[in-house]
Amino acid sequence: MKKAITISVLSLSLLMVSCDENASKKIKGDNLELAKQRDSEIKKGGPKLKFDKTEHDFGVINEGDVVETVFVFTNSGKSELIITSAKASCGCTVPEWPKEPIMPGEEAKIKVKFNSDRKPNLQQKQITLVTNTENGKEILKIKAQVIPKAKVKQNS
Repeated sequence: MKKAITISVLSLSLLMVSCDENASKKIKGDNLELAKQRDSEIKKGGPKLKFDKTEHDFGVINEGDVVETVFVFTNSGKSELIITSAKASCGCTVPEWPKEPIMPGEEAKIKVKFNSDRKPNLQQKQITLVTNTENGKEILKIKAQVIPKAKVKQNS
């Protein structure tokens, strides 16, 4: 019993001594400056993506065709737009996106290639853009009706 009381008293005294009541001593000046800069950027308004289209239909294509489209967009926000990554839902779809920041009012393009080899019938793919917009991500969609190779040979 005495042991438990002694341990409790020591733990309580250690807790009281280790806690510094002055929280302002823990703030780093560099972090405070970075936070002020971030807050001023937020007040300006963040970047916004405005696309000419967010979906593209390739229509009817033959299996094995490689088709591509371009999604044109504008940064309609008030600060620079950064696209961190662009990932497709399938390896058959390859997006190319601008790696440099897009300034407010600037236009840029995302090129998407789709390889229909071994992808018969209706194909629907998504490209997810990771951005610094308010949403944090944007979705682009493509689709195509792919005629299987066997049917292409029969029809020829």
